Amino acid sequence: MTAKIRLAAAPISWGVCEVPGWGRVLDAATVLGEMRELGVQATELGPPGYLPRDPARLRELLGTYGLTLVGGFLAVVLHEKQDEALHEAEESAALFAACGGDVLVLAAATGLDGYDARPKLTDAEWATLVETAGKIRGIAAAHGLRTVLHPHVGTHVEQQAEVERFLADSDLGLCLDTGHLMIGGTDPVELAKRFPERVGHVHLKDVRADLAAEVRAGRLAYTDAVGRGIYTPLGEGDVDVAAMVRSVRAAGYDGWYVLEQDTALHDSSPDDLPRRDTERSLAHLAKIIGSQ
Repeated sequence: MTAKIRLAAAPISWGVCEVPGWGRVLDAATVLGEMRELGVQATELGPPGYLPRDPARLRELLGTYGLTLVGGFLAVVLHEKQDEALHEAEESAALFAACGGDVLVLAAATGLDGYDARPKLTDAEWATLVETAGKIRGIAAAHGLRTVLHPHVGTHVEQQAEVERFLADSDLGLCLDTGHLMIGGTDPVELAKRFPERVGHVHLKDVRADLAAEVRAGRLAYTDAVGRGIYTPLGEGDVDVAAMVRSVRAAGYDGWYVLEQDTALHDSSPDDLPRRDTERSLAHLAKIIGSQ
C-alpha cells in the first residue's frame, strides 16, 4: 500500500491539538511509537511545542521512530497584523524545511481560541487574507516548500461559498481535507473533480453526515460534535473516500495522503483508542488502493 501512495499520519489522530482544553494529550513517545508499529513512515508535525522546535532534536526524534516529516499545519490570522503572520510562517517554514518537510498547510485563523466561533470578515479583510496567504507562499517557496490553503471548520475559509471565493481570488493550491470540507458544506469528491489542478495536499477523514449537518446549521458546536463522534475511521462514515482517492489519482496527484482524524481524548477514553481507529482506517485504505 505505501509503495503505491505516499501515506502519512498526524498527531491530531491521537488527540494532540493546538486548541486549549481540547482533551487529554498522549506523550510523543506513545504517538510516534504507535505510528511506527502501524507501518506509517511519515507524519505532519502537530501543534507548536508538542514536538521539538529545534531542527536537530526533531530530526533525531523522528529518526528514532523511522519517521520522516511531511510538513505541518499553521493556523494564523491572515486578515490583519500581516507582519505577525509572516513572522510565524518564516519560523515554521524554516523548521519544516530543515527537517525534510515539503508542504506548509495554512489555515485562516480567526484569532479566537478554538474552532466554535467565526467573526464575519469585511471585503477589505478578505483581500488582506488572500494577499497574506500569497506572501506566505513566497516565504515557504524560499525554503523549498509548497503552500496549500486548508479549508477548516472555525476558520475564515470553511463554508462552500468561502472555498469557492478563495479559489476565484487566489491561485494557491488547496489541502483537500475530506472531513472539514464536508462539514463546511463542500462535497470533497465533486471539488476534486472540478478543480483537480488545485489539489496540492490531501487529508483523509471520514465523518458522520448527520452531525456535520448539525454543525453546519449552527445547532451543534464543533467541539461538541467531535466529542460525540463526528469523525469515524475511514469507511465507517459518509465520505466517499474511495471515489475521492480514485479521482485525485486519475488526475495525476502524487502528493501525500495524510490520515488525520480530529480525535479528542477524555478521561474515560481508552489509551489505545487512537491506535485502534487508525488501524481500522489503514485497513480500509488498503482495500481502496488494492481495488484500483
